[in-house]
Amino acid sequence: MAVIAVYSPKGGVGKTTLAVDLAWRSAVLGGMRTLLWDLDVQGGAGFLLGQGEDLRMRAAGVFQRDGRPETLIQPTSYPNLSLLSADESMRSLPVHLARLGQKRRLAQLAWTLRRDYQRIILDCPPMQNEVSEQILMAADVLIVPLPASPLSARALDMLRRDLMRDNGRHPPILPVMSMYDGRRKAHRMAREGAMEHFPVIPMASAIEQTAFRRAPISTFAPNSDSAQALDRLWRAIEVKLRDVAAA
Repeated sequence: MAVIAVYSPKGGVGKTTLAVDLAWRSAVLGGMRTLLWDLDVQGGAGFLLGQGEDLRMRAAGVFQRDGRPETLIQPTSYPNLSLLSADESMRSLPVHLARLGQKRRLAQLAWTLRRDYQRIILDCPPMQNEVSEQILMAADVLIVPLPASPLSARALDMLRRDLMRDNGRHPPILPVMSMYDGRRKAHRMAREGAMEHFPVIPMASAIEQTAFRRAPISTFAPNSDSAQALDRLWRAIEVKLRDVAAA
């Protein structure tokens, strides 16, 4: 079992779209039993997968001492892919975790699911707080989508420093240049600079359509450049996980 966290200190970089796509590829193309765990109060992962909204506000209760995540997991319309949705109760999660005083609560819950899932994909909130600290303790690899800008490389360096200062360690990080538009000179300059080795996900109408169609891109545009870029990213992540396992 491996835990893949999709996290970014910046919002609006396609984080949820990326998490949903990676979960779909792991489940459908990789044939692995996969759980997409939404930790973002906006609950976008379930929306993009076409799931109905659960109004019972129970997501944060999973983290209680007697919480059982398996009771809230829902199947999706895709083979091997299950979902643990977020809801408005997640707004109080940072305070609840701080009171609970268990720094590895998320890691413990993920461990209880190891027999049921080969991959757990975490769609993370775009902030650094008690929740992000829990994510770092649970993740085997951290995927960080960033916009095409020189400031992104600086933000990534700051993130690494903060993680080391606050935790003394962090999981391997795979930064991703997200929403890249090769027609824009600033984007090309960023790609030729400090971000030149980052995997690139292009800005494209096909990716935007995932929100309108409420489906992963390869279900309706499998041969698009965007789908191919996402496929390369998924394969790079699997290589990274094998390297981590072998270390």
